[in-house]
Amino acid sequence: MVQFKEMELGGSIQEAITELGFVEPTPIQEKVIPTILSGEQDLIALAQTGTGKTAAFALPILAQIDAKNTDTQVLVLAPTRELAIQVSEAFESYAKHLNGVNVLSIYGGQAYGIQLKQLKRGAQIVVGTPGRVMDHMRRGSLKLNNLKTIVLDEA
Repeated sequence: MVQFKEMELGGSIQEAITELGFVEPTPIQEKVIPTILSGEQDLIALAQTGTGKTAAFALPILAQIDAKNTDTQVLVLAPTRELAIQVSEAFESYAKHLNGVNVLSIYGGQAYGIQLKQLKRGAQIVVGTPGRVMDHMRRGSLKLNNLKTIVLDEA
């Protein structure tokens, strides 16, 4: 059985997942993490709730983030505000030792002012609902020129 410490996720991410008590990846994580780390262009993964799908895509994405570049590099589309918040919180917990990495959740029901301020500051990872993401794109406040990865969560 593979262990997380054997995966090439980087010391800061390893530190965070050790603190979270992660030792062995779930089957979906064992398959998805190396695939994303290898640079595979397209990936579809399907697994039941509670199997660690968010960590399966978030951990290798974080391992490839350029923390010095504050442009949005990753966009995660989530169908609901609750899932967007949950995914953002997961990214933040995995990235807690990665200096300079900002995660932002954008969704309806939250004031635009807060989101606009955070987008101006820069967020490498944006997790949002489709409607609010499209609103920010139309306003020009969410720029995706340097996007490297897009995830459709629960598509």
